[in-house]
Amino acid sequence: MNGKKITRAIISVSDKTGLVEFAEELRKYGTEIYSTGGTLKALLDGNVEAKSIESYTNFPEILDGRVKTLHPKIYGGILARRDIESHVASLTEHDILEFDLVCINLYPFEKVVQSADFSFEDAIENIDIGGPTMIRAAAKNYKDVAVVIDPSQYNLIMERLNENEGALSTEFRFELSIKAFNRTAVYDSVISGYLNKLQGDDLPNDMTIGLKKVQNLRYGENPHQKASFYTPSNQKDLPWKCLHGKELSFNNLLDLDAAMRILVDFKEPLCAIFKHTNPCGVSAAKTQPDSLKEAMAADPVSYFGGIIAFNTRLEAATAEILSKEFVEIIVAPSYEEEAFNILAKKKNVRIVETVNLDTLKINQMDMRTSSFGFLLQENDRRSSTKEDINIVSKVQPDNEQLEELLFAFKLVKSIKSNAVVFAKGKRTLAVGAGQMSRIDSIKIAIEKAKQAGLPLKDSYFASDAFFPFRDVVDQAAAIGVKGIIQPGGSMRDEESTAAADEAGLIMIHTGIRHFKH
Repeated sequence: MNGKKITRAIISVSDKTGLVEFAEELRKYGTEIYSTGGTLKALLDGNVEAKSIESYTNFPEILDGRVKTLHPKIYGGILARRDIESHVASLTEHDILEFDLVCINLYPFEKVVQSADFSFEDAIENIDIGGPTMIRAAAKNYKDVAVVIDPSQYNLIMERLNENEGALSTEFRFELSIKAFNRTAVYDSVISGYLNKLQGDDLPNDMTIGLKKVQNLRYGENPHQKASFYTPSNQKDLPWKCLHGKELSFNNLLDLDAAMRILVDFKEPLCAIFKHTNPCGVSAAKTQPDSLKEAMAADPVSYFGGIIAFNTRLEAATAEILSKEFVEIIVAPSYEEEAFNILAKKKNVRIVETVNLDTLKINQMDMRTSSFGFLLQENDRRSSTKEDINIVSKVQPDNEQLEELLFAFKLVKSIKSNAVVFAKGKRTLAVGAGQMSRIDSIKIAIEKAKQAGLPLKDSYFASDAFFPFRDVVDQAAAIGVKGIIQPGGSMRDEESTAAADEAGLIMIHTGIRHFKH
C-alpha cells in the first residue's frame, strides 16, 4: 500500500452526478460514510450504506439547512493532526471520529446568478457557508485528509484507490488540496463580484477575479512563451466555436477578439479583415462578395494570412472567393451549408461561428497587465452619433457625408494609436496604425493607398485623437479629402479649423477620444 487508507468519509454534495458510483467505490474498501440531507437520501436510495451527520453529532440540521455541518465533532475530525499526540488525545477525550476524506461541492451560486430569472434572495441563499469551510479545513490538513470538490475528480480518485488498495498518497492529497483552495478562492470572487456590481462598483478597493482554464495553448505570441486561455469562472460559454481547422492560437484569439468588437459595432452588413488586431480593410458594400473584394483591395498585401470577419451569414459566393486565398481564420455568425463545405476543403483554415451578434455583450470592463500590476478600465464602447457631433467648419456636411465620416470614426477606435482612416463609399481606402507620430501614420496610409491603386481624393479622413498642430489638416487637404472627423480638444483647435476652412473642408469634432495603446 502506498499512502493513507480512507477509512471514514464525509460526503455532502449539491451536484449528485456520479455520486452513487463514487460512494460504492469507497464502500468497496470498507470506508464508513457520513452524509447530510439530500446527499444521504441519494446514497440510501442507491443502496449505498451511509450514516447521517446528525446521528453522529447528536445535533440536527437547523435554520432550513443553513447549519448542517458546523460542529466541533466534524471540524475536530477533519483538522486534527494525527502525528501530534495532543490532537489525538483531544479526539479521544471528546469522542471525535477521524475523517480521511471530505467530498463537498458547493451551492451553485454561479449557475443561479447566470440564470435568466433569479432574485437577490435566491442569490443570497445560494452562498455556501459550511461547504467552503469544510473544504478549506480538509485542504489545510491534506497530510491526513483527502478533499474532493467536483464530480470530474471521481474517476481519477477511484483509479488511485484501485492502484493503492483503498489508499491515497500524500503527494496526491496535496494536489487535491491545491485544487480545493483554488475552488474556494474562485467561488468567493464570483460572490464578491456579484455584490460589487449590485452596488454599481466596477472598480472596488479590493478586487478578486476568478478564472477557469479553457485550454493550454501551443505557445504564446512567440514559440518560447508558455500560454493558456482562461475565461471568467462564472461565464457560461464562449461566444464562438471553432467548427473546422486547428485549435486557435494565442495570436488568433487576440485577433478574434478584435474582430468581434468591430462586428458588434456595425448594424449594416460588413466585412472586416484583421492583421495583428488592426483592421487593414473594411467594407459595407451592397453584396457580401463585393464587401470581401473591397476589403481585400484596401490592402492587397496585408490581408494575406489574416482573419476575415463578417457580421452576416456567410454565402457560398463569398466562400468561393475565400477558397482561393490563404486565410488564417474566417468568422461569421452562421454559414450556408454550401459555403461551409467549400471552406472545409481547406485543411488548415479555422472556421469560426459566433453567437447571434445582436445578442453579444462585450465585457463591460477591460483588464491589461503591466509588469508591476493590473490596469482595469471600462471598455471603449462609445460611438459618436449625429446628435453628439459639433460641426466647426464653415462647410456643412450633407446627410450622406455625415454617414461617411461617422463610418470612418467608428472604425478608427479599433486601430492602434496613432490611428488614421481614409474611407469612402462605406469602405476603407487606407489605414495608418501604431505610429509614434500621427503624420507618420498618414504617410503610411497614403503609401498603402498608392500601392493598392486607390485614390484618396474626395475621401473622408478620421483620427482617433485631436490635432496638436494644423499640419495634419494641411496634409489631408493636400491629397484632396472632403472632410475630417476628429475628437477636438487641442489648444490649437482654432488653427486646425482655420486650415480646414482655408481648404474648403468639412471639419467635425466628436468630443470623444479613442486612444488604443
